[in-house]
Amino acid sequence: MTVLQLWEVLAVILAVIYLVLAIRQNIWCWAAAAISTLLYLYIMFEARLYMESVLQVFYLAMAGYGWHQWRQGGADGSSLAVSTWPVRRHVLAVSAVLILVFVSGELLTRYSNAALPFLDSLTTWGAVVATFMVTRKILENWIYWFVIDAVSIVLYLNRELYFTAVLFTAYLVMIVIGYRSWRASMVAGNG
Repeated sequence: MTVLQLWEVLAVILAVIYLVLAIRQNIWCWAAAAISTLLYLYIMFEARLYMESVLQVFYLAMAGYGWHQWRQGGADGSSLAVSTWPVRRHVLAVSAVLILVFVSGELLTRYSNAALPFLDSLTTWGAVVATFMVTRKILENWIYWFVIDAVSIVLYLNRELYFTAVLFTAYLVMIVIGYRSWRASMVAGNG
């Protein structure tokens, strides 16, 4: 096992911890996310997935923002409850993602040696939106993540990031659990 693979295994373990804690709406998910993100920043850069590398910087910032929002982002500084977005906001979000995918994919194709620039861009820009949704406890984040993670599996297999591909396969199952858990807490008024 190479050093890069060892770092990848540690990043995967921390990413699983993040998701389990996020499903439980435990604020400590953001600490696990921050450490995993730092490891993945290095891993993605080494794999020449430059948009994914930039995404890790975004994730690091969102870990801090998510911690703050989950702690004090609700009404009157209370903890944040699970909510939903109207269809119009989803249409705008998906449209923005597709435009950004086209632009960044073209730029990466022309000016870099990026591997799979359009898939890399799709998973990155989709993850930006979905991560913001998680920080605000928007229920539909789980649906976005399901699509993003399914595409990510192809991306990671292509770059021989096998541990990460297995992680994202497990994520597909965990996402269903997360969606059900958050929906139940929203319906119960406890989210």
